[in-house]
Amino acid sequence: MKTDLQIQQDVMDEITWLPFLHAAEIGVAVKNGVVTLSGQVDTYTKKIAAENAAKKISGVKAVAEDIQVGVSSIYRRTDTEIAEAALNALQWHTAVQDEKVKIKVENGVVTLQGEVEWAFQRNNAKTVIENLTGVRSIINLIEIKPKISAFELEQKIGAAFRRNANIDAGKVNVAVNGSKVTLTGRVSSLTEKDEAENAVWAAPGVYSVESKLTVEEPEGILM
Repeated sequence: MKTDLQIQQDVMDEITWLPFLHAAEIGVAVKNGVVTLSGQVDTYTKKIAAENAAKKISGVKAVAEDIQVGVSSIYRRTDTEIAEAALNALQWHTAVQDEKVKIKVENGVVTLQGEVEWAFQRNNAKTVIENLTGVRSIINLIEIKPKISAFELEQKIGAAFRRNANIDAGKVNVAVNGSKVTLTGRVSSLTEKDEAENAVWAAPGVYSVESKLTVEEPEGILM
């Protein structure tokens, strides 16, 4: 297994490869496989990118994210300007039913509310807004109203796992109770765990996901 020092170096190397993020902006600490990220960046997108970079590293069991977004004066917008930009972004994104999503902005924090039929619409609403200038963070309260049976849902999730080369479908178990999906089993990295969870959220009618997946390093990794 990797030592904490090796994991720390791998995370720092991964962050260094991000073209729009300076490694000096992010602090990395590791204890028992848990990575803590700290520092300050000027956009919400950079914060998410650093977190995703850490999740890619083998041996990372969890990520504690304490990065602060301090938007510089160059990129600062009023709440009204952010709300208008967010509304326009939703209207231009064909995968989001903008008329069903309500936007509230306070001190650069965007809150999304409303109802959609698919989880990917909920996720896309957040994605198109998190890249906007001036956004400090996003609170996604959009609800999903399912229109599919539990059996059909389980079949679609299983098929999605088998199509994804990054997911070992034989080690991930799916249990469906109404519109709630519970995942159990083992994965080799946080990235595989995220992909399994994302595949579930991409299925129609999923309202909630409980992930009990255990992250284990592949056998044969030497210290």
